[in-house]
Amino acid sequence: MMDIAENLFVRIPELEPDDPFADLDDECAAPFWPRLADLSLSESQMRDRLEGIGGSDANTLLSGNPERIQRLWAEKRGEIEPADLSEIVAVALGTWTEPFNRQWYERLTGQRVDRVGQTAVCPERPWRRCTLDGFVQTTGAIWEAKHTSAFANQDEVLQRYMPQLQHNMAVMKADRAILSIIFGNHKFEIVEVASDWIYQIELLEAEIDFWDCVHSGRKPVAVVPPLPPRPIGVREVCLEGNNAWADSAETWLVHRDAAKRHAAVCKVIKEMVEPDVARAFGHGIEAKRSKAGAISIKELAQ
Repeated sequence: MMDIAENLFVRIPELEPDDPFADLDDECAAPFWPRLADLSLSESQMRDRLEGIGGSDANTLLSGNPERIQRLWAEKRGEIEPADLSEIVAVALGTWTEPFNRQWYERLTGQRVDRVGQTAVCPERPWRRCTLDGFVQTTGAIWEAKHTSAFANQDEVLQRYMPQLQHNMAVMKADRAILSIIFGNHKFEIVEVASDWIYQIELLEAEIDFWDCVHSGRKPVAVVPPLPPRPIGVREVCLEGNNAWADSAETWLVHRDAAKRHAAVCKVIKEMVEPDVARAFGHGIEAKRSKAGAISIKELAQ
């Protein structure tokens, strides 16, 4: 049997002609999966991370967590080794599923994501940089992929990654960002966020102070995170894997015509109750007028 650990890539089965994914021509649709070892950052990438502040660092700086901030400061100063995130299953899984996330987003929206993995540097402050998950060229939006817990909600995820989104928008001088989220294995959400200059000023001030601490040796102090901006645009949620949604959708489809007829006949019955009538009844139903004038219809008790 082939030893996966001794091979750079593992080939997966060829797609059948009628496979729903067979029309994906993205470079990530090639029938290869990387080894887990290849998901880790290279030595040069690790060095680059120590020479500036990136989007994930922004998340730490506005986390309000003194321990995380102190550790990041010590890493940037070279006093401790950066944490090995390759052994954390959530981090590895998020990296592994990123190509799928990108293809699924493209399929749902029809928007192509490019510039995957490119690094951008702020022209005014070269120590500010970001590595892109992707960029939606047609809308000029930063694209960020996340794979989070099935029990997380959209507001929690948005608040957690808002510093990264705003940092990347500031570096790229973009006016919007897309957060493309997989929740567990049953829900997919797309959230659009606008560039917020007030939030970005507070973030920049925190980053400038932290970077000065890195060079001066002064220990950083955690700042109070600013309130995250609200998302813009229309949220898109795919609930294909949600059983409750599937059951309700089937019931709605089966009974939608009956529901329309029911609503129409309710209107007719209420119009038949004259203004001075408090209660009308017959043929198994009754219509009663409340003190406020609203008419309710219900089945008569047998």
